[in-house]
Amino acid sequence: MAVVPLTASRPPRTADRWLRAHPCRAPRPARRLVCFPHAGGTAHLFHGWPARLPDDTELLAVRYPGRQDRLAEPCVEDMDVLADAVTEALAPFTGLPLTLFGHSMGSAVAYEVARRLEAHGVRPAHLLVSGRAAPHRARTAAVPDGDDEALLAVVRGLGDHQSEAYDIPELRELLLPALRADHRLIEAYRPTRPVPLRAPVTAYTGRDDHSCPPDAVRAWADLAAPGRFAVRAFPGDHFYLVPHEAELVADIARRIV
Repeated sequence: MAVVPLTASRPPRTADRWLRAHPCRAPRPARRLVCFPHAGGTAHLFHGWPARLPDDTELLAVRYPGRQDRLAEPCVEDMDVLADAVTEALAPFTGLPLTLFGHSMGSAVAYEVARRLEAHGVRPAHLLVSGRAAPHRARTAAVPDGDDEALLAVVRGLGDHQSEAYDIPELRELLLPALRADHRLIEAYRPTRPVPLRAPVTAYTGRDDHSCPPDAVRAWADLAAPGRFAVRAFPGDHFYLVPHEAELVADIARRIV
């Protein structure tokens, strides 16, 4: 892992490219929740969360390149490149406690960003991982590179969340490059001995999410501060967090205040 210098005086534009800030309702934030989308996902996944968070909590949603208003930018296919860039973008926001939440691929990215923050002496208040086995227990999807139909079959097998967009030719053409790039990134990410954090870790999962066997989710305990691991399961599949958004965010709020 390359140690990227954290410079809190970075121009705001650098952070704005990578982070969509949702200001809190209080005069000043007391803490920040940084949210990382899944493979092929966007910051829009978290658009309803700010209204459910405590008034003094600011939400920063990570904006991966190659989608939405970063559509013209090349996608990132390397975990180190992605985690380094997000860590750098977070530099101006490290003055308040940071909790990192990631869903699916976003869990792995959030973990790597947490590692980098700790390497710079910035200990995250909490790492919250969702819909993802621990890095050393994650299974690969074994999709041949370039086989879009096989890739889409894997995506549809996870649940129905917005998968119908790939049935619309115009949207399919726009969405597939990011999905392909994210799949390459997470398939190449196979740390055999990931480094434990000093931060507590909570793992969330859907009870019917067959991509995340319970023992592989509980293996996140190996990467948590000693004695500071928790796991919670919700009804539903890989995208349980969409129908159970209110319950999930309420649980997160209890853990971060």
